[in-house]
Order: sequence, then structure tokens, then C-alpha cells
Amino acid sequence: MKNAIAHLLKCEEKFQSIVDLYGEPTFVQRPPGFETLCLLILEQQVSIDSAKTTFNKIKTALPDFSPETVLVFSDEDFRACGVSRQKTTYLKALSQAVSDKILDIESLSLKEPDIIREELIKIKGIGHWTIDVYLMFCLQSPDIIPLGDIAVVNTIKELFDIHEKEAMAIYAENWKPYRSAATFFLWHYYLKKRGRKQPY
Repeated sequence: MKNAIAHLLKCEEKFQSIVDLYGEPTFVQRPPGFETLCLLILEQQVSIDSAKTTFNKIKTALPDFSPETVLVFSDEDFRACGVSRQKTTYLKALSQAVSDKILDIESLSLKEPDIIREELIKIKGIGHWTIDVYLMFCLQSPDIIPLGDIAVVNTIKELFDIHEKEAMAIYAENWKPYRSAATFFLWHYYLKKRGRKQPY
């Protein structure tokens, strides 16, 4: 990660300004696997704390958490844990794909990001944001820029006065091959400026 930081501070003066203001960002990891993918589905469009609370309720009600047990956990049970009908459908779609061996989560770490994206995007409820975060946090892919993340988009707008996602993607080419580390700089700025702790 030292190489990534050194490269980014050299090629992007805004990142040096972030370090001067708030110090270096924290680079966080999450364990890869079925549970984390389920948690990421719950995190879509809600706060991370809220998603964790919901996930903990599910784990309490379903201690033997696995694709097979999720499939037999009723929609009413999920609703009692605070899971929407839509996200219940997504969790079951992921569970079905794993149970049917359409998706082998354990093998993802052996594949290139583009192949992983092709496999995961086929599953109902898993979009590019979920894939980007899984690649970054769980598989430590070094060159991901999640332009489906509102904090990343808003920070690029603020710091670089770029307002179209296509233009953002083009500008982010400057940060290759360390766009994941650049994303952590953007998150770090976004949270510190608003007085919020790193939720990951």
C-alpha cells in the first residue's frame, strides 16, 4: 500500500491536500465469502450501521447462516428482521446461485476482476456497486473506482469540479493502477470533513 500512496501523492496534488488536512486514509479489509456478499446486499442504499443491525437480527434468528438455511427462511421471517421484500428476493437469489453451484464464491479470489464482475452481475440484486466494494474490500483488487458510490461521486464533484460520471471515469485514469487506494482517499476526505467515523 505504501507504493500506492506514494504514487497517488505524486500524481494528484489533491490527495496531498487531503493528507495535510486529515492524515492518510485507513485501508480496510473484509473477509470474503457468502456472509459478506449478503451484508453488502443489505447495505445497498442504506447506512452501513443500519445494515449491520439488520444482519445481526438475521444471524440471531438464523444462527446456522448458509445458502441452504437462507433459502428456507421465510419472507415473513426476513420481514421480522427488518429486511424489505426486494432485498429478501436478492438474498435468496444469491443463495440459490451458490446452492445450485452456479456461483462458486471461493473461486472468485483466483479470477480476474472482469471475470468476477461477469459472474456476479448475472445474479439478481448484485449490481456494480456491490461488485466494486467486494472486489476492493474482500479481494483487495487494486484498481477499482466505484462510481456508483454517492460519497465518491460527491467528493469528485467537490474536489475536482467534475460532474458527469463519464468524465469522472476518464479523470480517474490518472490514478491507475491504484484507483482503489484513490477511492479510500476520497472516502477519507468525505467522512473527515463531515466529522463522521470510518464505518467499514
